[in-house]
Amino acid sequence: MKLSERQQRIVDTLRESEELGVDELAQRFDVSTQTIRKDINQLSEAGLTRRIHGGIALPASGRNISFRSRQATNVSAKRAMARACAELIPDGASVFLGIGTSVALLAEALTERRDLRVLTNNLDVAELLCDYPQIGVSLSGGQLRHSDRDLVGGAAVDFIRAHRVDFGVVGAGGLDSEAGMLDFDPREAEVSRTILACARQRILLVDRSKWRRRAMVVVDDFNALDLMVTDALPEDGAAVLARAGVQVVEALGVNGKNETESANR
Repeated sequence: MKLSERQQRIVDTLRESEELGVDELAQRFDVSTQTIRKDINQLSEAGLTRRIHGGIALPASGRNISFRSRQATNVSAKRAMARACAELIPDGASVFLGIGTSVALLAEALTERRDLRVLTNNLDVAELLCDYPQIGVSLSGGQLRHSDRDLVGGAAVDFIRAHRVDFGVVGAGGLDSEAGMLDFDPREAEVSRTILACARQRILLVDRSKWRRRAMVVVDDFNALDLMVTDALPEDGAAVLARAGVQVVEALGVNGKNETESANR
């Protein structure tokens, strides 16, 4: 589904509050409760929220929302992040592009590069780069996850381990101040963990909403990263990354402007 501006704001607000009531939302957006209930029904059907008595809450932690639903959320911020990340990857580099919608947008931002060598288990990345013969692409084997449009499992992991690349770029299902990077599927977590282990420069590409998502599977702690590219960083996240020595690029910054800011935190 394509989110309306109000629906996108509901999702963004929910990520800060975890639960929201129908009456509260109707008052916040100055619309009827009937209108809000219609929004809630559509968002819940798309897997972006779940219904609770009197309102909505974040989705359950045991499974991720669908790839297509994730594609419809935070699109402008993710595009800004992708452009900022692409600026860090020069012509002639080798790069592993992992799982996720933000990583797929990075592939689009890299199409002006020359002589890149891209390795991936992300089907959207491979499909997009078919139209750019100046970029070499190697696609892993593995088990297809239909709803996530990627390949996982032993064959995918073996493919990654057989290479050593300049840049490894991964996403994450969630971020936790103590546990680090999280995901919903152990196979997905293993792929991301292996990419980071096989890259000279290790990059995490995530938007700020991931700090509120309760994924269950630990990928790795933040010490496994060199750099995080995000739209904006919450204050508590900045402190955690500073302790881990992770460099941060904020594509939007605290004011939501389309600017790239880099800092050693």
